[in-house]
Formats: sequence, structure tokens, C-alpha cells
Amino acid sequence: MQRAALLDAARTLLSEGGTEALTFPALAQHTGLARSSVYEYFRSRAAVVEELCAVDFPVWAAEVEAAMELEETAEAKIEAYVRSQLALVGDRRHRAVVAISAGELDAGAREKIRAAHGGLIAMIVEALGDLGHEQPRLAAMLLQGVVDAAVRRIELGAAEDPEHITEAAVAMALRGVRG
Repeated sequence: MQRAALLDAARTLLSEGGTEALTFPALAQHTGLARSSVYEYFRSRAAVVEELCAVDFPVWAAEVEAAMELEETAEAKIEAYVRSQLALVGDRRHRAVVAISAGELDAGAREKIRAAHGGLIAMIVEALGDLGHEQPRLAAMLLQGVVDAAVRRIELGAAEDPEHITEAAVAMALRGVRG
């Protein structure tokens, strides 16, 4: 229960205050634990983020997969893939993980995050193959690049409305650069 409380506090701190807000004293204050107790659960801020990814990423992936499974056509699955990922941007769990830079994570944590993203990419390969892509895995990686760029635009609070960014990403995914 304490570990779950610490992770929930970390989500709050990261989503509200960014990387600088995630400190062990702040985690202790938010959970009512002694600062030394926080170190019993996590050795570093990067370890907290690594655990957040391990706990939250499978939930996001399941949400994306569930949205895709509701669709019947390859195009509808691709649209669901893009829309469901972009809908998660506003989710506190997503904002928390995005808030900390990958540079603060050790190589093992970065590899776990890459592997989790690889699982997302694997979800869309079949739909892209059904559309006739000769290299559906490559197409999936490029499609994820479009999604990642849209996520960054939304996260930055770009001048465009998040709905417009989502629509542009869906259009790019389904029609390419033809507009």
C-alpha cells in the first residue's frame, strides 16, 4: 500500500510540477512517510519513474488495444490507435512519465520504456499489412513517429487546439502528406 501511495504521489508531483517537483522530501510529505522510508522503496527518482512506467504503461497499452479491437477495418483500427494514444496525453499517468527526461533514467530503464513502445508498435503492424504495406513494421514505426510528434505538440501546449492536433495526426496516418 505504501508503494502504491508513493507512486500515486509521484504521478501528482510530476504532472503538476514537472521533474523538479519529484523529490524524496515531497514524496514523503505527500504520503506522510518519513523521508528515510521513501528510500526503502526507491533508490532514486529514476527508479520511481521506472516503476511508474512498469505499472502504467501496460494499462495504456491495454486501452489502445481495446480501442483497436472495437474496430473492424484496418483503417478504423489505425484511427483508433492514433486517437486512443493522443487521448491519453491528458491522463495524469501519462503526464507524469513524460515529465521526467529520459536522460535521468539509467540504461535499463530506458530499455524497458523502448520495449514497451515496441509493444505498441507491434499492435498496429497487422492492420498496416492488411492495408498492403510491403514493410508494415517500418510503416508502424513511422506511424508511431507521427503519434509521438503529436504528443509532444499537445504536451508543449502548442498554439493549436489538442483536437486539431489529433485530427491532423489522424489525417496524416490515414492519408499521408496529401492533406
